[in-house]
Amino acid sequence: MPWYQNRKGESLWYEDLGSGRTVILLHGWCMSSAVWKYQFEYLSESLRVVAPDIRGHGRSSKVCTSLTFSNFAEDLVDLIMELKLSELLLVGWSMGAQIAMEAYADLSDRLLGLMLVSATPRFKASEDFSYGLADKDTSGMRLKLLRNRERALDGFYSLLFADGELENHPLAIDIKRVLSQIAPPDTTASIDALDSLARADMRGKLAGIASPALILNGALDQICSPEASTYLKNNIPSAQQVVFPESGHAPFLTSHIKFNQELLKFLRGICEQNY
Repeated sequence: MPWYQNRKGESLWYEDLGSGRTVILLHGWCMSSAVWKYQFEYLSESLRVVAPDIRGHGRSSKVCTSLTFSNFAEDLVDLIMELKLSELLLVGWSMGAQIAMEAYADLSDRLLGLMLVSATPRFKASEDFSYGLADKDTSGMRLKLLRNRERALDGFYSLLFADGELENHPLAIDIKRVLSQIAPPDTTASIDALDSLARADMRGKLAGIASPALILNGALDQICSPEASTYLKNNIPSAQQVVFPESGHAPFLTSHIKFNQELLKFLRGICEQNY
């Protein structure tokens, strides 16, 4: 699969499968494009699926500039311009959703729609936004990364799923294998991205999202609260919301059949085409 160069001359990796209408998939913190396995397998049968490794993550680990949301967004714009993409569906999960919100103003004329998965406009809680993580939680996560990155990330990955979500799941072994094969960022990059998450606040951008938008979230999400997803639905003018009642933070893994169906349903509604 190919590399592209951003405006800074840095080489970044992306997956590119299938053909037809384009869907871009943006992964979350300390993940990589490999997390979209079940979307690659199914969606690429009728669509072109493009999924970058976000700077500092996966194969895009050798970057010189910092992991800020402005840089994340510029990288995404550069990829879309490099591939000359238009009329596309942009899908962001967790941190990837915030990247999509950050880049929206520069990409709105190229988007058919926007999907925000397990998302929040603000990762860290504040006096006027109670739906984020408490300061002690984000500070504690940072400290754990400094002490022992592997142990800290193991603890974070365990929060991807609700209690019992993987027990007796027919794909439990395969889902664990997918996650185990993702090489996490190094400690510096993990902390750099976490600090960016703790600072970011996308609330001021929501009213300007004019494209059709779909909010997808698990009712049992322990990382980005369901209330944060509902906040997005209530503050993005054209947004719809679909809740996965038995899912945690990664419904595209544990409920991938329904997730893929909802994506295609949303795309059909926008394009008035059958997929």
